[in-house]
Amino acid sequence: MFLPHTYHQIPFTYHNYYISSHLLLFHFTYTLYLIFPSHTLTLMEASWQESVTYSINTVYLLFSAYLVFVMQIGFAMICAGSVRAKNAMNIMLTNVVDAVVGSISFYLFGFAFAYGNSNPFIGTDLFALVNIPNVTYDYAFFLYQWSFAIAVAGITSGSIAERTQFSAYLVFSFFLSGFVYPVAAHWVWSPSGWLSPFSTNLFLSSGAIDFAGCGVVHLVGAIAGLWGSIIEGPRAGRFDAFGKPVPLRGHNATLVVLGTFLLWFGWFGFNPGSFDKIVVSYPGTTNQGNWTSIGRTAVVTTLAGSTAGIVTLFGRRLLIGHWDAMDVCNGLLGGLVAITSGCSVVEPWAAILCGFVAAWVLIGLNIVALKMNYDDPLEAAQLHGGCGTWGLLFTGLFAKQEFVIQTYNSGKVGVERPYGLLLGGGWELIGAQVVEILVIFAWVSVTMGPMFYGLHKLNILRISIDDEVAGLDISRHGGYAYAPHEDNFPQSYADYMRLREDQS
Repeated sequence: MFLPHTYHQIPFTYHNYYISSHLLLFHFTYTLYLIFPSHTLTLMEASWQESVTYSINTVYLLFSAYLVFVMQIGFAMICAGSVRAKNAMNIMLTNVVDAVVGSISFYLFGFAFAYGNSNPFIGTDLFALVNIPNVTYDYAFFLYQWSFAIAVAGITSGSIAERTQFSAYLVFSFFLSGFVYPVAAHWVWSPSGWLSPFSTNLFLSSGAIDFAGCGVVHLVGAIAGLWGSIIEGPRAGRFDAFGKPVPLRGHNATLVVLGTFLLWFGWFGFNPGSFDKIVVSYPGTTNQGNWTSIGRTAVVTTLAGSTAGIVTLFGRRLLIGHWDAMDVCNGLLGGLVAITSGCSVVEPWAAILCGFVAAWVLIGLNIVALKMNYDDPLEAAQLHGGCGTWGLLFTGLFAKQEFVIQTYNSGKVGVERPYGLLLGGGWELIGAQVVEILVIFAWVSVTMGPMFYGLHKLNILRISIDDEVAGLDISRHGGYAYAPHEDNFPQSYADYMRLREDQS
């Protein structure tokens, strides 16, 4: 190997200065090797191995965070396509607000409540990322968890679309992302959480397995939306005088399909990304590690969503007599939601069963919602709540012990953990899953229910009937999302106000 012995022989540029400094480092290391060969090789090997491993894991987690953030685009597209054209600008803006308000809230309080140390109920340090990075968490981990937090508020926004005051979105987004969701996340995902499968004192000797957030994300957002929709009541014209449903179809199926594919794409960061680290080898194996589990998780996610989409396609065809693109998209998403809890601990064949049942859960809950005059423009409570609940129960029934140990003990040999009831794993895991469902329902109900009711009593929750009929775009945002409109429609907020004055 040729090495320059005099560094002044290299022309001075910043690039060459960089090379020269590394050559100096190499010479120094080589000299150490000549004097202490065994010790130097050990030092170099450990240092490079740790650095490369940390770098790869960090890049993997950041890339997963970017994928999950893409889901915000998917939410925005689905929301816009599922509402009427006169409310498109409003629903798009609320998706932006959910992200930006949730970001500040999660930075200031949410991350600390979710992952701060102290007690099994709530974290009490790391506010505003003080002492980050540390030996446990770094900025990449915060960014990944932030992408989850802002997704929760997006779920809730869909349930109360087309009739909610904009100021109410600001309030509930901040509260949900900064307090309600983080506490639930602390219970299940923090090592000190009382339901956490990472805890040293496992609840029911198992802890609840909610790998990527059937309960922590989807059920929290759905229950919040459920209470908001109940307190607000249905949209004007959704049910006639006899209580029969009147279709208020979304205005753009193209946006719904686009949003669905973007969400599906983002789910590959949501589920496989929840491993946090990709370079983790399993003891007792020569070719298995987190990388194999991540691949399986991606396959399982795909199968569950695809099965639910197919079942919904034919199921709705039998019920309504035609092929409906929007129904299929919601069915596919229902399957993705349902597999989110157990995606890392079930076999591919079980994912097909998960998706099959999820489709019928969504179809059935939509029928029940209409019977009860419940109005959710995006079916968010039924989809994220119903399918999320089924997903938690499914995990308690079909989790495989080998995969549970790989996920939560890095494949450590000699470890025994409870697993799926139908696979012979006993009642501990399914018991923990049921407890998670109940406590999340109770927690979100006692926090978000009173908050929505308070906004309602202060008259800052629902818009007036006149504004609702005219549409939120013109009545609250100064114009329409699309142009041009018919001549007899107001073209600006000033036109709208003059029209109201003429009618009064």
